[in-house]
Amino acid sequence: MAVTLTDSAASHVSNMLTKRGHGVGLRIGTKKSGCTGFAYVVDYADDVGDEDQVFESHGVKVVVDSNSLGQIDGMEIDFVKSSLLNEGFEFRNPNIKDQCGCGESFSV
Repeated sequence: MAVTLTDSAASHVSNMLTKRGHGVGLRIGTKKSGCTGFAYVVDYADDVGDEDQVFESHGVKVVVDSNSLGQIDGMEIDFVKSSLLNEGFEFRNPNIKDQCGCGESFSV
């Protein structure tokens, strides 16, 4: 079981944590949302709870709550810049069975 970051995503998260001045890593999870079932929830991890799983990728901790792990296990997170004004995380989730047309939600 693992959730990993690409070099680009790890570098971005590391830089943002440094600018922020605190935090232990990136927190990723899911919530019920959208027309197909789930959406990703991304935030900084300020702490690690008893129900959290922690993975390390390129020197950055990725914190996942145990309820979300089954939906995102094996996922790779990238950070992409598609233009000067457009950048963000891209999720490569091998568990997705269906995705809504706008890309906001998915089902497993």
